Amino acid sequence: MGPLIISLDVAQRADLFQLIDQFDANETLTVKIGMGMFYGEGPQIVRDLLNMGHHIFLDLKLHDIPNTVENGMRQIGRLGVTYTTVHALGGAQMIAQAKRGLLSGAQDAGVAPARLLAVTELTSITPQELQAEQNCRLDMADQVVSLAQLAKKAGADGVITSPLEVPTLQKQVGKDFLYVTPGIRPHGAPQDDQARTATPREAALKGSNALVIGRPIIQAANPVNTYHQLLEEWENAER
Repeated sequence: MGPLIISLDVAQRADLFQLIDQFDANETLTVKIGMGMFYGEGPQIVRDLLNMGHHIFLDLKLHDIPNTVENGMRQIGRLGVTYTTVHALGGAQMIAQAKRGLLSGAQDAGVAPARLLAVTELTSITPQELQAEQNCRLDMADQVVSLAQLAKKAGADGVITSPLEVPTLQKQVGKDFLYVTPGIRPHGAPQDDQARTATPREAALKGSNALVIGRPIIQAANPVNTYHQLLEEWENAER
């Protein structure tokens, strides 16, 4: 079973450490750093968290021509993060070169290579938007499966996907692939801008390998207690 990843989507470095410092210093967390924090603070924020003993999911969703993505991933590979992302819509060649860049960078730095996760369809996209805005001829389930199959063949280690699609993906793509699921909400919590959500227990039962949870934790009155409650639900769910 994989981690419960805290999505640290906060505005400033001080806000990030104000949250992290509430946890016991001996507790190892897996945290997601996204575009806002990384573009504001640069790779030093990643190094600082790694030096504290935490694991990092660096979620930058690279999507560009293959050579540009390979060069970017080489730099990410040198950091020593645990997970990072590309958009599956960038195509098989881009994904393959992203993986090559990650492996090369990790080898240069003498660190373990990051797991490469491909984003299929964002959890904010509805089936109606998929057809009307992306002009996709497939329905949501078939589109996600198609992108996941492409990513796997190109060398990705897993996909970011809604927990609702995991059972279908396991059948059609395989269980030897990571299914990392955002859109996780406690029972009764608002969906915010996530269109396809599940509780930690529901995600576990559907086969998710790791969860990504942001606002329900970082906006809670007691983030540490909320994290541990969600972690307990995730770890104790029958699989």
